[in-house]
Parts: sequence; structure tokens; C-alpha cells
Amino acid sequence: MTAGVLAKKPRAPLAGKAAHAAKAATKAKAFKSAPRPAPAPAPAPESEPESESESSLEDHQSERDLTEEVGEAADGGAVDKDVTFESLGIIPEIVEACQKLGFKKPTEIQAASIPVALSGRDIIGLAQTGSGKTAAFALPILQSLFAAPQPLYACVMAPTRELAFQISEQFEALGSVIGVRCAVIVGGMDMMSQSIALSKKPHIVICTPGRLVDHLENTKGFNLKNLKYLVMDEADRLLDLDFGAEIEKVLKVIPRERNTYLFSATMTSKVEKLQRASLVNPVKVEVATKYSTVKTLLQYYLFFPYKQKECYLTYLLNEMAGQSCIVFTLTCASTQKLALMLRNLGFEAVCLHGQMTQPKRLGALAKFKSGGRNILIATDVASRGLDIPGVDVVINYDVPQSSKDYIHRVGRTARAGRSGKSITFVTQYDVEWYQRIEHAIQKKLPEYPLGHDKSAVLILQERVSEAVRFAHMQLKEEQYKQKGSKRRREGGDEDARNADDEESAARHLAKKKSKKPAGKK
Repeated sequence: MTAGVLAKKPRAPLAGKAAHAAKAATKAKAFKSAPRPAPAPAPAPESEPESESESSLEDHQSERDLTEEVGEAADGGAVDKDVTFESLGIIPEIVEACQKLGFKKPTEIQAASIPVALSGRDIIGLAQTGSGKTAAFALPILQSLFAAPQPLYACVMAPTRELAFQISEQFEALGSVIGVRCAVIVGGMDMMSQSIALSKKPHIVICTPGRLVDHLENTKGFNLKNLKYLVMDEADRLLDLDFGAEIEKVLKVIPRERNTYLFSATMTSKVEKLQRASLVNPVKVEVATKYSTVKTLLQYYLFFPYKQKECYLTYLLNEMAGQSCIVFTLTCASTQKLALMLRNLGFEAVCLHGQMTQPKRLGALAKFKSGGRNILIATDVASRGLDIPGVDVVINYDVPQSSKDYIHRVGRTARAGRSGKSITFVTQYDVEWYQRIEHAIQKKLPEYPLGHDKSAVLILQERVSEAVRFAHMQLKEEQYKQKGSKRRREGGDEDARNADDEESAARHLAKKKSKKPAGKK
């Protein structure tokens, strides 16, 4: 678990030196009182991602190099009303599956990329979140598989486990008519059961890079020597150095004669990264700019002192009672703390972060998708690709430190033509990060209308502070129990180790209270 809730990013402490306090106060005053014309880029630190640390001249040079590398770009304009899946060349069997899923006509990215894919070209696809990118690469693969069926026909790589499961569901739904078989190979699950699934020779393998490499190295009889299609969903994330070693190992053991598709809402412009994917004369299909959000998304910000963050979150969720909401934080510790705090205040919240076991992560996501819980507190593990149609509001509790992360976070709402709302919390320590985001999306966001009198928010301060204090106590208690169970090696107190789930946490606290009198005797 992360050492401290406040250890999110370099920032001046609340009780720091006078110089830090004065600097923060000056920033806050200037941010709130200034008329704020078009946002200017803040100076980027050394650790900032490539898309925000390059100068505009370097960006133009990268784009020019990319155009020379990629070749012609497909037309990604508005979809003609007369365009149908049949007119794009999709066979009747798969069109029938599309109709059963409610796909009446192709989206922009589908209309632009499917004909190119059917012609056998490699693709770099860039489209906004919720625009149907999964079907854009799934339909051509399924049609090709129907024409020449063979096991281990395609491999789809995703950066997160939850996204891999979602892609598998899409493939199985679209390929139900032709009997497609899929296997999901991700970390956090039993390798033996995955090896058994691979031994049954599925048509499509959906995976995260690390676990795929594990099976390629350790599972006898499994190889991808006859692979025909390689897809990288959220390709800009996969091509980052975090996955670099695994991607290189995979590319060495798959055929060079294959089709490669890269899709994302925020595609990288670095030619070296695209070359790492071993593309052959690809076509760039672009129906959105590098940093763009859908028109049906209403984006706002809220500016207030750092110490009032929990109070403002509670007030907003109370005002939006009944709506489905995702709250994004930067750390696992913040996620757990906020989930416990909201439960103590009577909200039905679940959390999702990387330190949870995979069954717990899938369980929390299933509860939120089914409507059993209407508030999901998550880290950026839930920001990419997840399609949850009913999300009404996205709240950025912590300002994302990358404009790409902001695009993907707010893209969890306003999907497939629906409307949605996003609210970003900005404190005196987040001004530079927030200005960077405004500059990237080329948009000045309005302040969320809370009304002239904000005293209603501060009325909740006492109750919220008490809930936060109790949440800290619960977290410390669970940390102590986890350490104790490791020493005893009993392994029977599963509820104590997995207190991310509110029911198990409640059972654990009830057990503890019932055992106290017996201990005193």
C-alpha cells in the first residue's frame, strides 16, 4: 500500500515553509481572479510525457516524419447516411451479429478503417473515446477468420486486464454466429487454467503483454508461429517503455508476414515508437485530433483550497444522488480512503485499483456495471478503454499529470452519442497541471455552477472530517491485520485481507467486536 495519502505528486506540504505557502497563495489568487484568456503552456518538467514536453517545432517535424512513414491517410470525415456494413464489404453472417447487438450503421472510425483492413493493409487508427474502435478491428478479423479458419488466428494486446476481458466479450458477441472461440490471458489469474484454455486452440487470444510472454516461455506447445493478425489496443500506452521489453519479445516470435493494427484515442507521434510495432506500409485512419473530446461531453472545473477536497466531493455526490459516477484518483491509498469515507457517510461506493486481487477487481467492476453500486472510486487502471454505457459523471478528484490521461478519464462518459459531464477538482497545488491540460485540448473550461453561496458545502465539513478519520483508522487496522496474517501463515481471514469490498469489511469489523469481550476475560 502507498505510504501516505498525500504522497501523490511533488507539491508543497500544507504546513511547509513560508515561501512555498506564499507561492501557492499567489498562484491560487491569480488563477481565480484573472480573466483567463486562452491557456498558455506551463513549463514542463523533465519527467513529463513526450507529447507535452516537446516544442511545437518538434511536434510538426514528428508529424511530417510520421506522414512520410505511414503513407496516405484515410478519409475520416462524417459518415454518409447511405453507408452500411454491407456496403463496406462485411459478409451477411457478421452483419446479422451486428444487428443483434444494435449496430445500425458504422461509426466514423469503422467506415474509414474497415475497407482498408479488408484490403490487407496495416492500420494506425485514431478516434475519440466511445467511437467504436473495438468493432473497427474486430469485424475485419472475424471476416478473414470465417474465410480461412485456423486456431490462434489473431492476438489482441491491451494495457489493462479489465480492458482485455471487455474486448473478449465484444469478439464473442460479434463472432457468435460463426462460432468464434476466445481466450483471455492476463495476470492475477491462475496460469494452469489459462494453459488449459490455450491447449484448446482458441481462434482469438486477448492478453496483457506480460502474461503472454510468460506463456510463450513456459507453456509447452503454445506458440504464435501461424499468427495472422496482431492488434494493439490503446497502442500509445503499450508502446511506452513500461511494456517495451515484453513487446519486443512477442514481436520476435510471431511471423513478419501478418497484419498489424494500432488503435487509440491519443496516438503517439513518435516515429521510433511506431517502428517498434513493425508496421509495413500502414495507413493512418484519423477521425479526431490528437487531443479531442466528444461534443456531447460537458467539461467543468472546480477551484477550492486543498483541505476541502473531501468536503466538495461529498457535496457533489449528494447533489448527484441516483446518477452513475466514476471518481478518479492518482494513488491506491486515496482510492481506498475515499471508498471507506463514502461508505461511512452512507454512499454505495466500490473501489478499483491495481493492488486488489483480480477476482476482486472484476467483482467491483461487475457491481458497478450492473447498477448494484452507483459510485466507482478508481485509479487510472479504469481510465482506458472500459465501456460502461450508463456513466453520467466523471470526477477528476486528482488532476491527471498527463493530458492523455485526462482524455481517457473523461472518455468514460458521453460514449456512443450519449451526453455526459466531467468535473475536475483544482486546488492551489494543481494550477500548472490543469493549465497544461487546457492548453492540450485547446479549450477553456467553465467553472461548475455551485451557486454564489458555497457555505452549503462547508456545512458538511464536520461530518466529512469524522468519516475521513474513521476511514484512516480502518485502513491502519487492515494493514495491521494483513501483517499479522502473514506472520501466522494461517490464510483463513480472507475478509481482512480484501477489505476493498464493503460487505467483507463489515463482517470483519463485526467479528472483531464480538471477540473483544472474550479477550478481556
